Amino acid sequence: MNDRDGALDGGVLDGLHASVAGDTAFVVELIEAFLADSAPQLDAIDAAMASGGAEALVRPAHTLKSASATLGATRLSAAARTLELAGRSGSLAGADTRAAADRIRAEWQAAASALLAWGPAQGDR
Repeated sequence: MNDRDGALDGGVLDGLHASVAGDTAFVVELIEAFLADSAPQLDAIDAAMASGGAEALVRPAHTLKSASATLGATRLSAAARTLELAGRSGSLAGADTRAAADRIRAEWQAAASALLAWGPAQGDR
């Protein structure tokens, strides 16, 4: 299942679902945990960007990158990766960095919508 706007690679979720023997409730719990845990990461990214703190950007961007990739939120993961690399470089001045920071919440919202729709869609199969 791929969502219509490309925020989610449903094949990743389908693979995760298969790896837990089709336990949809467990995957839904993982999705809910991701959504709850990623909000503070977004806040930390915003704070790091506002303060110009490249080093402070690394951990929340890395955490968001990894967690979103695990659930197939590929565009969100890519934006977080751009921010993580900028943080590791020590400079937040690049246009790619600013663009990723500007779109990270929109990507999170698109991924969240797609992830929340995944669980109920399993009943249709």
